[in-house]
Amino acid sequence: MKLKILLPLLALLLAACSDYESFSDNPSFRLSFSQDTVAFDTLVSTIPSSTKTLYAFNNNGNGIRINTIQLEGGSASHFRVNVDGRYLDQGTWNDFEVLRHDSLIIRIEMTPPEAGTNEPLYFEDKLHFYLENGAQQTVVLSGGSIDAYIKKSGLIIESDETLLTDKPYVIYDSLVVKQGATLTLTEGTRLMFHDKAALHVYGKLKVQGSIEKPVVLRGDRLDHMFDYLLYDNTPSRWEGIIIHQGSYGNELFQCDLHSSLFGIIAEDTKEVNPDADNPSITLDCCILHNIGGDGLQFNNCVSKVTNTQISNTLGHAVNLNGGSHTFIYSTLAQFYPFSANRGDALHLVSSKDGSDKGLLLQAHFINCVITGYGLDVIMGENIPEDCNYLFHHCFLNTLAVDDAERFVEVIFDQDKKKGEDEKLVRQDNFTVFDTENFIYDFTPKAESLIRSLADKNYEGLPAFDRKGVSRLADEGPDAGCYEYVAPPEEEGEQ
Repeated sequence: MKLKILLPLLALLLAACSDYESFSDNPSFRLSFSQDTVAFDTLVSTIPSSTKTLYAFNNNGNGIRINTIQLEGGSASHFRVNVDGRYLDQGTWNDFEVLRHDSLIIRIEMTPPEAGTNEPLYFEDKLHFYLENGAQQTVVLSGGSIDAYIKKSGLIIESDETLLTDKPYVIYDSLVVKQGATLTLTEGTRLMFHDKAALHVYGKLKVQGSIEKPVVLRGDRLDHMFDYLLYDNTPSRWEGIIIHQGSYGNELFQCDLHSSLFGIIAEDTKEVNPDADNPSITLDCCILHNIGGDGLQFNNCVSKVTNTQISNTLGHAVNLNGGSHTFIYSTLAQFYPFSANRGDALHLVSSKDGSDKGLLLQAHFINCVITGYGLDVIMGENIPEDCNYLFHHCFLNTLAVDDAERFVEVIFDQDKKKGEDEKLVRQDNFTVFDTENFIYDFTPKAESLIRSLADKNYEGLPAFDRKGVSRLADEGPDAGCYEYVAPPEEEGEQ
């Protein structure tokens, strides 16, 4: 009796298996691909890409046999393809079966060729699928490459040298400026640092960029982390700049440093007052943005920072540990988007033991914007009563202070209280604040209280902002490194 029951069940099971594994020669059957074009970002030539994945689905009621999968470029192609674990043999695969409602997983990589020009080279190949039913389907593979000077053993500067500007540099290990040497980076120089690489300065660094062609220091990943997010818009892609003890006279003008683990660390452990006539570092019209640690960390040294943006850092945007510092027309914006456990916009530290070593001698902020997400983004440690600190015509996100000598004509960036007129606070002061794509522009809006806040009569102030906009073209200069610019339609109405 049991055998009579089991035999029909076995027959049904075999029929089901046979049906599941049946293949059709119906010429209308096609594969469905997750995308019809696999597009790689433009990458540095000769450096392999990350892997992209393509899926080929069989959504039909029967299986599909593929006679051949062929990479049109064959072994000369710039692309490498793996289909369900099988690498190409001279660009051709034979005999694949895709059961009904099953799929193929196709992994694709690219090694971009040398462009042979200063302009990017764009290229493509095609992946053809020849089905047993006579149908042919094609997926396009595309990519691009730029040439670069690739320094896989790092780059050591032992005497005065100016780097070339025709191609970017890709620096593995680190770039080191030896004691007694000066490295000059002129307008249009591009340095792309590999993971863990840094710029160590024991000698002197001179950055001479321009508005049109700034000197750019960034990571070497040119591709996307996700479809909406470039690696270049994420922090900690490389280390940063370290100005070592004994290095003086470093000058950075129109420098764009971003996506590093830290921005600039300047070390000077002199036990006497730092020499104000020989500063460790001067920054003018620079930007330090999207950083995984401190943006500026100045340790017992002398610095001067003008028309500079320091923004979106996991650590402190500016961390001053002793020394003497002057910030003019600068924007310290602490809106780091990747963690709520971010540092301060401004952190001041003086000597804990009262010795000259590490004593904060001066911290002057003239016509600056210092703000961020927090209710109070300006903090101090061990600041002595006689410390020479000053906030003059600044926009400050900190608790209101009744100290007319040290807080001169400042506006406190605080939430509007009941009964007060409407005002913008924190991120609402700025023209572009796109937290989905991580794009920011810290130019003040027309209605921001940052506008016309600066003191134009303060001695030695620059007449133009970081972008070259005149500070004297309207009723008064704005605080921070950017001057308000009216939109085109607004200009036409005036």
